[in-house]
Amino acid sequence: MHLTGRLVLSLGAALSGAVAQQTATPLQQLGCGIHGEIEVFCGTRQPEDLERTPDGKFLIATQYLNQGRGGASGGGMVLFDLTKKTFSRMSETVQRDKAWGDPSCPGPVGAALVSHGSSLAKRRDGKWALYVVNHGGRQSIEMFELQKSAGGWALLWHGCDVALHEYNDVAILPDGGFVGSYPYGLSGDGRGAQAGAATGYVARWTPGKGEAEVPGTRMRFPNGVVVSSDGRYMYVNEFSAKVVHKFDLRANSELAHVGVDFLPDNLTWAGPNRLLVAGVKGARGNCPPDSDRACIDGFGVAEIDASTMKARPVFDSASTDPLISGVSVALKVDDSIYLGAFLRDRIVRIPYRKR
Repeated sequence: MHLTGRLVLSLGAALSGAVAQQTATPLQQLGCGIHGEIEVFCGTRQPEDLERTPDGKFLIATQYLNQGRGGASGGGMVLFDLTKKTFSRMSETVQRDKAWGDPSCPGPVGAALVSHGSSLAKRRDGKWALYVVNHGGRQSIEMFELQKSAGGWALLWHGCDVALHEYNDVAILPDGGFVGSYPYGLSGDGRGAQAGAATGYVARWTPGKGEAEVPGTRMRFPNGVVVSSDGRYMYVNEFSAKVVHKFDLRANSELAHVGVDFLPDNLTWAGPNRLLVAGVKGARGNCPPDSDRACIDGFGVAEIDASTMKARPVFDSASTDPLISGVSVALKVDDSIYLGAFLRDRIVRIPYRKR
């Protein structure tokens, strides 16, 4: 998710009830470092989505810079070393490959990349593909091959698909195509979400065929999206409705859905048939009158059984001091969960509580 002017309207309405519960004094986030079982890692910028590298040693973080949209320099992609606990910018080289993306792709965006949602998957040829939602210079899905390098992992750009609207998140399909969420694909501004109207849908891009709307996916601000390993099942967050949906992509039909008690942003796989979902829950503390972002500190994390579509709470920020603003993703790594956000400067590690 991201905070543009139009989304502030939607988010403001969704959080209006929580604002009434604010205290009189602004709350301060915990500083960088270790706080008991929780650890705060500073040094990134708006790490909206996270992926774990194939060797398990790094996290790949998008850097969604709202102020960089459409400009000459975006946030790029960064690696977080899980052992050294350090961030480094990922290097990028270019090698056009017609087997990746749309033939009409005009070329790489380079340093203009404003990265948002991401998806990492192994292709049928054995190569690791990283697809990234981009808002810098154009609206697109940028397609990279993830390659080992001396510093860990690097990006090799192969192609893109220039989007019809602004994508939010993307999930790679086994045929090299993808599904992606268009939050404003119908409304253009997101205002309809306040009245219960659908604002967008999920699109499917297929190599050689292009883009098409996935039937039955019109909803109020479709957000995070993932697919099963065989590409049959798709899971999509309906942000404004606090609902996670499950679709059968072969039958083009919805199978089930489950509600959560926060605004669900991104989805990640936490194991066989297990999903993690995270999102903002409401303001904690007194928000300054000139700020629509500073106090979006409340958040929740839930685990979903992908077969039964039953959810259980995993973490609620009300139980701790303020940790991170604008939580957008929760990624399980061993016995921990790493949190990313569409705001500010940090990734946070919290314990993963099993049943």
